[in-house]
Amino acid sequence: MKILLTGSEGFIGQNLQSFLKDEHQLICLDKKLGNDLINCDLDYDVDLVIHLAGLSGVRDSLDNPTDYWINNVVTSHRLFDHFKNVRILYASSSTASEPWRNPYAMSKYYMEKIAPKNSLGMRFTTVYGPGARESMLIPKLLKKDVSYINVDHFRDFIHVEDLMSAIKILIKNNVKDKVLEIGTGKSINLLDLLYALNIKEIEKRMGTMFERKDNKADVNILTNLNWKPQIDLLNYLKENYDN
Repeated sequence: MKILLTGSEGFIGQNLQSFLKDEHQLICLDKKLGNDLINCDLDYDVDLVIHLAGLSGVRDSLDNPTDYWINNVVTSHRLFDHFKNVRILYASSSTASEPWRNPYAMSKYYMEKIAPKNSLGMRFTTVYGPGARESMLIPKLLKKDVSYINVDHFRDFIHVEDLMSAIKILIKNNVKDKVLEIGTGKSINLLDLLYALNIKEIEKRMGTMFERKDNKADVNILTNLNWKPQIDLLNYLKENYDN
């Protein structure tokens, strides 16, 4: 299968390249390769589009809402319009279920609203693993660089390898839903991460209104397709944490 992959040089994109390159022909687009979706050439004959390009992160979106709208909504609209007759799998976010909380969530929610009929929005929960952004919680924990934790937050953390296997199943199965959540189906209180690593000297705060309290995914559709996550977060932390 010939697949157009946008955001190919990001955390998830690089992992997906490695995961799919032996089975499929990939055409990669990314700003780092000189391909800005706002104006780059889209004249490709492909069987599938996997659209991962865009900005992510709740807190940055609060400071730069216009950038998030342009890079997530405007560029996606152009891509969706050009490939309206091609099947599209695109990266949404678990934040999109409560779009009023922040500009990032709203941009993903609006992407879902303008996506063509032959597309599937993949609402990722919190993805971790090798290559993740250093500003994310799991990399910061492993580097001992966390200054505070939100005590009332629960997160569904999915390892990037489990995410890859889920996307592979979605490539092979034409799910009829417009939007599908991808996570482990289990959420964990952030305090439990500290307990697992025996971390004590961190400030504990209540979360803000700008973030969801819990982003646990409903994985029933994926489970019915014989998928289940293989990597446990707490085991991963203990194996990679340097005491």
